[in-house]
Amino acid sequence: MFQDIPLEAFALNDSLELEERAGLALKEYARVAKIRYDQNVMPYIWTWYDESTAYRFCYSDGPSVDMDMLATYEEKYPEYAPTAKKLLQYARTFCEESAPLVSDRHNRLAASEAEWAGTWGGHGNPDFGKIINLGTEGIRKQIDECKQACPDKDWFYRGCEYAMDALDILGDRFCRLALDEAEKCDDPKQKARFEAAARAFEVVPRKPAYDFESACLVFWMTFTFDGDDSPGRLDQYMYRAYSVTENREDADEALYRLWEVMHNERAWNLCLSGSDEDWNDQTNELTYKILELAREKKYHTPNITLRVHRNTPEELWQAIAETQATGIGMPALYNDEVVCTALEKMGIPPCDSHLYCMNGCNQIDIMGKSHMGLEDGEVLFCKCLEYALYNGVNPLTGTDDSIHTGDPMGFDTYEKLENAFLRQLDYVTYVCCEAANVYQHWRGVYSPNPFRSCLVEGCLEKGRDYRNGGPLYGHGQILAEGIADTGDSLWAIKRFIYEEKKYTMEQLINALDADFEGYEEMRHDLMNCEKFGNNCQCVDSITAKILNRFFAVLKRKNTYRGGVFAGGCSTFNRAADRGRVVGALPNGRKSRDTLLADCIGAVPGNDRNGPTALINSVLGYDQTESGSGFVFQTKYDKKIISTEKGKQTLIALAKTYFAGGGQQFTVNVVDPQDLIDAQKDPDNHRDLIVRVGGYSDIFVNLEKGLQDNIIARTNIEV
Repeated sequence: MFQDIPLEAFALNDSLELEERAGLALKEYARVAKIRYDQNVMPYIWTWYDESTAYRFCYSDGPSVDMDMLATYEEKYPEYAPTAKKLLQYARTFCEESAPLVSDRHNRLAASEAEWAGTWGGHGNPDFGKIINLGTEGIRKQIDECKQACPDKDWFYRGCEYAMDALDILGDRFCRLALDEAEKCDDPKQKARFEAAARAFEVVPRKPAYDFESACLVFWMTFTFDGDDSPGRLDQYMYRAYSVTENREDADEALYRLWEVMHNERAWNLCLSGSDEDWNDQTNELTYKILELAREKKYHTPNITLRVHRNTPEELWQAIAETQATGIGMPALYNDEVVCTALEKMGIPPCDSHLYCMNGCNQIDIMGKSHMGLEDGEVLFCKCLEYALYNGVNPLTGTDDSIHTGDPMGFDTYEKLENAFLRQLDYVTYVCCEAANVYQHWRGVYSPNPFRSCLVEGCLEKGRDYRNGGPLYGHGQILAEGIADTGDSLWAIKRFIYEEKKYTMEQLINALDADFEGYEEMRHDLMNCEKFGNNCQCVDSITAKILNRFFAVLKRKNTYRGGVFAGGCSTFNRAADRGRVVGALPNGRKSRDTLLADCIGAVPGNDRNGPTALINSVLGYDQTESGSGFVFQTKYDKKIISTEKGKQTLIALAKTYFAGGGQQFTVNVVDPQDLIDAQKDPDNHRDLIVRVGGYSDIFVNLEKGLQDNIIARTNIEV
């Protein structure tokens, strides 16, 4: 007999709207999902890899179907075959209906990796504090009030009610499971934890958490049910429960256990501190406790970011430096003065801009009010330069991928060459946005998320799904890659071909085609030309100009979700991969070299004039134009930063950068020799942590090209 209850709830109600079907399936999934307590007595739910059902639910995809498992149902349950076929058709909707909407121009550019558009649902920051501080009963009241205001959206609100039913069902199941585990537990300490969990789930999630233990339990249950995304401003929405807990030792013990499971399950971005719209500091006791725990455990996850501003207390600055000095690459720092201004330029008022946090690696979201930090796409600047130099042709494949901007042999001025590049950049950026909107349109129509619709402001009020224009803010984020490589290359062309006239364009193209074989003198000149990151206006001004053009083009493009696109720079772990699809460049870089700029700073190793020069170059960008994370990675010798003087110098450097208009500041504290040794002997360096793009990771787990990129970063002397 067929017993895939969640799948039946979704499949057999195809006369209902998708939001209601998704809610029904969630409710049924809550009844049958595999649940457990781990060794820390924290609840866990399989939402994505549950072998008991072909129904899948996760923050990044909403409801979906495991097609491989579903295909077996046609043989196992012949009577179910018609329904299985119907669901298979639904699961293939993306390929059959969405793919033709994506233009051929996108397919060509994406194949060359000049651009990439996100096909997934992306990260997000739902307000988990609503469950902790209101409970499902409080959220149901909101649903009822909004339903009265939008009576024609009953089907939407029923889906949301089913999602809250799912949480209540899970709470009841965890209560019973805790009682069962307590009864058979011999360890007094563990038995007491199970009993405490049972007491908690008699209250939560229906009612607000009454202490920090109950808050941690219901948060983790909700978080894993959502699919293990980004906790967001945990020190803010969890602080009420922490502050009312009389026994702080119990609260700290609960935090310790929560930290273990967040690390084990690789929770993404956890944001600390910040300011309100009047610039009052929001640091609290929990902020310091989390940093203390990070120093003690030295884990590379969760990904910790921390917001600073004009009124950040010196005590917090000291805690930041001490944590960064451990070498875990965290916390990454964000400057409210710049981020809030950037968000306000996009139309987000200060009362909400100061609620921002990060998700995933470093995408910016408004906690519980937006669906915009999901990394919609990426544009590879140096590929656009290749198209300008080869009139739209990809030199590595010979394919005609982009628009024709003229034969560069005929460009008699640098301005004509630069204009060709800017036209290529505009075109690739436009196509990227176009494709991103197609994919997000599909997600909005076919992949509703009634659970998150309850936790993001605007959805209940409008009667619209989280993915389909419900949130208050629906801006998009497109990342820029290879910025410094392109700026260096454009300046080298301007200097040697158009100003000094030492080489011709034909000679340059021939050298690039030959990967500089036989053109050693030219390559020597190009490599020793002024580079971005050394406070040289000749190259810095060009680099800033091309990035500002990118930002301007993006803001003229609307998103499907209801906003505009904004730009940022976070290579994640892709710098080395992107290098492999780029041919030889006019900055002297050889074809397919994995060494590409891994942030907004210099190409690794090209900043040679010290930290002040590097900072001055990077501050040439108007960073208030970046509405997404704008990663600036720096590397320091652990022997120096471990001293008190080194920590104070690190604080001073960060403050100087932020005072000059910097948005984000990431610190790698390593012994340079350790990196080299770890590459040769990984087994003896499995605890070595580095900052990659927007996250920290174990160095020896990275592929070699990325390791080489990190090793090449200039070690900043302080």
